[in-house]
Amino acid sequence: MKSVTNIRELPIADAWSNLGANLSPEQAIEPNANRLAFADPEFLLRRETRGIRFQLEMLKPDLIQEAHHIDSTVVVFGSARFKSHEEAASALDHAQLAGDTTAIASAERLLKQSTYYEAARAFANLVASYSEAQADEKDKLFICTGGGPGIMEAANRGASEAGAPTVGLNITLPHEQHANPYVTPELSFQFHYFALRKMHFMLRAKALVAFPGGFGTLDELFEVITLVQCKKASPTPIVLFGSDYWKRLINLDMLVEEGTIAAEDLSLITYADDVHDAWRAITRFYNLQPVIKT
Repeated sequence: MKSVTNIRELPIADAWSNLGANLSPEQAIEPNANRLAFADPEFLLRRETRGIRFQLEMLKPDLIQEAHHIDSTVVVFGSARFKSHEEAASALDHAQLAGDTTAIASAERLLKQSTYYEAARAFANLVASYSEAQADEKDKLFICTGGGPGIMEAANRGASEAGAPTVGLNITLPHEQHANPYVTPELSFQFHYFALRKMHFMLRAKALVAFPGGFGTLDELFEVITLVQCKKASPTPIVLFGSDYWKRLINLDMLVEEGTIAAEDLSLITYADDVHDAWRAITRFYNLQPVIKT
């Protein structure tokens, strides 16, 4: 007799709580034979039906975004750990009152990093303001993020403050990731599979703006660079915000020197240290008339 681990893929066990099922994975060993296949969560969560789940994760966000006329997006990546200026300043005040030197150092770093949060918020507001000024739906650009905290929250927040719909492609993770309150509820998606989430980032992306971040940011960044370099995706503005951070982190000139990339590959990337410059990199690429706030 097969064990439970052979019948079901354990990493998806958390999906039970999302489905509202009262059965644990151990209890739900067999599908209900008398239930319609598409209404049987035990059956849909089997290892053998993984391909069907792929299709569903591909189809559902696509149909919903199409219904909301989300045709073109500006994707914003960055650290999930950065805080707003208010939060960082409050954390520093508390640390100083407690006299905790370790907490003070951490809060001072957060306060410094909060400039990126506020920049992402301002940048998204520029994009959303442009979008809201467009009469034709096909000319609108919508902010899309991973839907979580930090830079993702900042970008969704800036777009929301401009009154524009904003997309969040969230994913179930054991730590860090939860939907931020600024994503438009009807456009707040939840993914199980990273691969399908990555595809949805690229399907509508007209530009990528990467703020400083960690492994997740680097993963998404190099995914996009590789797709554009290999011409598997259309030429797309790729903007790295915070040139000092990025140039300390990645030595692209060394790759050229070693011959592992071509010199012209460097032109795939634009550096920016000002939100207006980041937005201009996109408007110039598409010959748009930018909305510039002063």
